[in-house]
Amino acid sequence: MENIIWEYILVFILAAIPWIEIAAVIPIAIVKGLNPLLVAVLSFGGNFLTVFLLIVLFERFQLRRSKKKGPEEKESGRAKRGKKIWNRYGLPGLALAGPILIGTHIAAAIAMGLGAKKQWTTLWMVVSLVLWSGIFAIATQYGFEFFLG
Repeated sequence: MENIIWEYILVFILAAIPWIEIAAVIPIAIVKGLNPLLVAVLSFGGNFLTVFLLIVLFERFQLRRSKKKGPEEKESGRAKRGKKIWNRYGLPGLALAGPILIGTHIAAAIAMGLGAKKQWTTLWMVVSLVLWSGIFAIATQYGFEFFLG
């Protein structure tokens, strides 16, 4: 019993780590045999916790980053993709595409860096994470059952 609790705690922690996205955590945990609903909820919670902290503390983060890297740093490929999505689809598109194309943390940082308000960024990241957590959990559960027969 205690071991399974640690597995769920690990789901929450892994989902909270930037670059380890819900797209990886949810399928792995469900295939391992954990409860899909609980995995989706904990993954959402872990990922949202760090995204929310990034949104709330963005000004400090940006100032620290600019001091550390300097103004002439090249843009990463993910940042370029994020800006392209932003220019075409705005904040909703960036937030909804974030978990599968560039990562939720990068999507939130790009949105904030391009001038999105904290409240709107938070709302759209919640919508995106709820949607994608559900999609990944359902697709994994029913896809896994389909292949097992």
